Amino acid sequence: MSENLEICYGIDDVEQVAKQIIENAKSKTLLFYGNMGVGKTTLIKTIVKILGCKDEVSSPTFSIVNEYNLNDEKIYHFDLYRINDIEETYNFGIEDYLDSDFWKVIEWPEIIEPLLIDNFDRIEIKINSNNKRNLSLITQTNQPDL
Repeated sequence: MSENLEICYGIDDVEQVAKQIIENAKSKTLLFYGNMGVGKTTLIKTIVKILGCKDEVSSPTFSIVNEYNLNDEKIYHFDLYRINDIEETYNFGIEDYLDSDFWKVIEWPEIIEPLLIDNFDRIEIKINSNNKRNLSLITQTNQPDL
């Protein structure tokens, strides 16, 4: 089962878009899809800030995962661009992160899709011909309908 939200926005609208994502997300696992330079990290930085995090947010391109403090919980920010196979994710304990109840924001999540058995929100971003972003938020529930 899935639900969709479609947003077209400019770079000045990032804060409003981040708020809409938080309001409409059905899980704490946000998967970000889009080409290099489309604005995934910028949007994630804004989401983390709106959630109340005071930590400095940066892209975890080389560290693979950054951990941010959020009151009594955490936010895990992944950038899996440099990961070549799923075995590499096991080496840094991806299962423990995915099993946590904390926020998880994941850039380039394609490699770990087979591990995603719970609900998640898929965020696809594309740049259109007017240099605006077209964002689709798709809630994916993997639980059977009752």
